[in-house]
Amino acid sequence: MPLEDKSRYLASGVSRREAWSWAMFDFANSGYTTVVITAIFNAYFVAVVTHNQEWGTFAWTAALAVSYALIMLVGPALGAYADAYAAKKRLLFVTTIGCVVFTAMLSFVGPGDLWLAVVLIILTNFFFGCGENLIAAFLPELAKSKALGKVSGWGWSLGYIGGLVSLGCSLAYVTWAQGQGKQADQFVPVTMLITAALFAVSSIPTFLYLKERSQPQKHLRGRGVVREAFARLGQTLSHVRDYRDLGRFLVCLVFYQAGIQTVITLAAIYAQQVMGFDTGDTMLLVLVVNITAAAGAFAFGNMQDRLGHIRTIALTLVGWIIMVLVAWLADTRALFWLAANIAGLCLGASQSAGRALVGYFSPGSRRAEFFGLWGLAVKLSSILGPVTYGLVSWISRGDHRLAMLITGIYFIIGLIILIGIDIERGRQTALHAEATGGTIEN
Repeated sequence: MPLEDKSRYLASGVSRREAWSWAMFDFANSGYTTVVITAIFNAYFVAVVTHNQEWGTFAWTAALAVSYALIMLVGPALGAYADAYAAKKRLLFVTTIGCVVFTAMLSFVGPGDLWLAVVLIILTNFFFGCGENLIAAFLPELAKSKALGKVSGWGWSLGYIGGLVSLGCSLAYVTWAQGQGKQADQFVPVTMLITAALFAVSSIPTFLYLKERSQPQKHLRGRGVVREAFARLGQTLSHVRDYRDLGRFLVCLVFYQAGIQTVITLAAIYAQQVMGFDTGDTMLLVLVVNITAAAGAFAFGNMQDRLGHIRTIALTLVGWIIMVLVAWLADTRALFWLAANIAGLCLGASQSAGRALVGYFSPGSRRAEFFGLWGLAVKLSSILGPVTYGLVSWISRGDHRLAMLITGIYFIIGLIILIGIDIERGRQTALHAEATGGTIEN
């Protein structure tokens, strides 16, 4: 970022190094989602751990659903606690350690180790999801309101590069291992160790340079830490009707993210079960798609603040609908590669734009709490979409094409809800709430 651009995009007192250190957490944690959730461990779980049973895909989505349900229960209160005690950075450190440790422990999962795999994936994904909410809550402190989309796009694009690094290192090892005649149950566990190590090392700049700018807030008398956190959350929820556009967008987010989370968690399974990809093919596909996603996040991040948050998201949802149709119709690898890269472009853009819009609608005194609600919506969608796909594939005896087609319905519903959001009204509501201490008086 050129020196003269700094004052245009970053908030007062925020250095380029600090903005970079914030974005580096996206770089660090994206390796987990890319390798564990999207490219390697999910397909390994179905093919090796469950021995390709018809219920294998549903078991994978059910394990993720449990972890997301736990995040939904804990995340908003965790955000409320972080706001009340100015503890975002401390909590982020705890969640990072948890995700790194349990990801490394996935290396112990072998053929038939169903319950060990289920417990560990629940734990790793729980810590990842909580950390994802916390790092997002720093965004409005770092960027000017007019540049939230741009700065969010920097983080997402750097995140996809991080995913590329983890996946590239894993692919290099897998290629060597396959050349040595090793089987998946021998080389996949090592990729979990590679991913955990890269997550730990890459997150170091975040904890060195990112500042905790918020101050402890006035506490509620006579209540313990946990009760206070839930009391603050309850206060926000009681006023959610006043944040009409934020509330509508969170509902919209649940539906369109249901489709996105389905693609993220089941892409490798679809590639192997429908298109006949092996582990190496799948990793190469996801690696290329990460490049496309990084480009999409960066390009749309730069366009978003000019084009508008709503138009940007609407454009990406149309792209997602096209992707689903192409994937459903794909009868050649070339056509499936096309669908995957359309998904990549839309993935980076829609994720970045959604995070920025929540920041735009959030009052300053409750940023972590409102991003906790954002996380709640995303995690609900992470249950809804993948479980729907898993159930359809199970009931239809492995018809993954039908399951993919049904996924497209979630993007259509999200697009319909998005049309009714008034972005200026939503922003003015947030500014008024900030002026009155985070609540709106009727």
